[in-house]
Formats: sequence, structure tokens, C-alpha cells
Amino acid sequence: MKISGFSFGRNTSKLYYPIKESILSILPICQEFIFVLGKGDEDDGTLEILESIDSSKLKIIHTKWDVDKYPQGMEYAHQTDIAKEHCSGEWLFYIQADEVIHEKYLPIIEKRCEDLLENNKVDGLLFHYKHFFADYNHYINDHGWYQNEVRIVRNLPQIHSFGDAQSFRKIENFDGLSYRKIENTYPVNVATVDAYVYHYGWVRPPLFLQKKKKAMDSAYKSAAKVEAIYRDQSADFDYGPLKGLPKFEGTHPKVMLSKMKDFNWGKQLNYTTNKVPDRKKFKHEKLKYRLISFLERNLNGGRHYFPFKNWKVLDV
Repeated sequence: MKISGFSFGRNTSKLYYPIKESILSILPICQEFIFVLGKGDEDDGTLEILESIDSSKLKIIHTKWDVDKYPQGMEYAHQTDIAKEHCSGEWLFYIQADEVIHEKYLPIIEKRCEDLLENNKVDGLLFHYKHFFADYNHYINDHGWYQNEVRIVRNLPQIHSFGDAQSFRKIENFDGLSYRKIENTYPVNVATVDAYVYHYGWVRPPLFLQKKKKAMDSAYKSAAKVEAIYRDQSADFDYGPLKGLPKFEGTHPKVMLSKMKDFNWGKQLNYTTNKVPDRKKFKHEKLKYRLISFLERNLNGGRHYFPFKNWKVLDV
């Protein structure tokens, strides 16, 4: 059995992505790792970070992004597909640049892949998610924050990255431009795996998170609209009050321990319940979603009502 890891990115160094940690976290169970590196800004150090990974498993593919041809975030799915097409394994382990797998889950994931290798009904594996927020000690599991996602798929040509590379779907008669169209696409059949993806996308210095949000908006909106949105905003992102968020009691992946030493923005965070007047509320702060989250935790076993999904879970 061969597992191929794959991912994509550009400007990850200047936007504080844990890209090296992300790759290293799954490399032990992968026989190869394909990284599609888009042409970034002149001060982008992503290539240097990738080259610091001392492994012959890592293969770098250079590309250019075209957000005019692939608007509304579809360029992310397009780049993901490019990486997928260079993979040679039976199972393909997709990990985004801000996602990390704890080493304790690697044997579980590998065994699940082995056990299901000959079961052709299974297109992929569905993971649980832990969304860290603001620092490494708080996380969010409120309504609207996805609890599961497909991160391993079988190496089949009809399986494509979908939307803005959030998930995967089966696409027949793929025309290369249908990443966001639901027509003529089908959910992938998945089996669950008892493993979490640790998502660190919301753990960055406030300045870097604001830059990251602006960079991501550039894949969805015109340059003029992006400039208009951020013209009057602070250079630093405001995470809001953190006191009401649950605290993480577990351990972080070993590959993250060195990067976590760089945490130096604690004085910029609000560890109280005090709210800045007129600050736009996050979804998890609004009364409607707080009520839904309360009902989910107390009446639905913690499962979210009506979650978005691109998969069908098989009982295997």
C-alpha cells in the first residue's frame, strides 16, 4: 500500500502558515509528498522552507495562479487538483498548509487505509476537526465551524477538489472549470477514521491574520473590492473576547512545539469578556448561533444541525 501526501500554497512564509509542520506531521506514513508551489511575491520564502525539509519523499511542482480564470476561490481547488494528479499512491492524503496531524493518530490512519484498501466502495476517509483560535490554548466548536472533512481520497480520476478546496466530490465529464457547480457531481463515499485534524489557521499574530484574510479575499474578489474592504480596517485583526471559549486540555503535535515557542502576541489578545464597542461580531458571538450551539451541545450530543457536507458515510 502506498500513501501519497499532497498540498499547495504560495506566500505561506509571509502569512505565518505552519507549512513545514503540516508536511512533517504526515510524512512518516507517506511514501511521497507532492507540494504544488504557486509563484508568490518576491519576498515569499516558501521554497526555502520546503527545501529545509530533509526528505527525498518531497517533490515540488512549480505553478502560476490564475484567479481570473478560476474566480471565487476556485484557484485553490485547481491547484489542489494539480497536486493530486502528480500523486502515485493508492490513497492520497490531502493536508492544507494550516492543518497538522498529531503523531498519535498516524498508526490509526495507516491501519484504516490498510483495512479499507480492497473495499472499492470507499472513496475516502472522513476526519474530525479541532479549530484552534487566537492562541494554542483555546478552540471553537460552535455552529458554523465544520466538525468533519474528507482528507484522504482514493486515487481516482473522477474525484476532484471542490469549491475553494474545502472538500472533494466526484465529477463526471469534468471540464476543468466546474469546481463550484453542484450539477453533475456526486458525494464521495467515505468511512470515518478516529483521528483529528488540528487546524491552526486562526492562530497567528493579529497583523499576520489580517494579511492572510486580505490575501484570501483576493482569490474571491477584485483587487479594487479588496482594497475598499480593508481601507478603513485596523492593520491588526481583533479576535474578540476569549474568556468564554473552551480551553484545550490535550497535547499538541510534536512537530508544532518549536513553532509554538514563537507565540508572542498574548498581550494583544483579550482574555476577558469585555467587548470593543461597534466591533463586528463573529458568527459564534451572535445570539442566534449561540442558541443553536447550546441546543447542539445539550440536545444533539454535540453534533451540529444541518452541517454542510460533500460526502456519504458508509457503515464500514
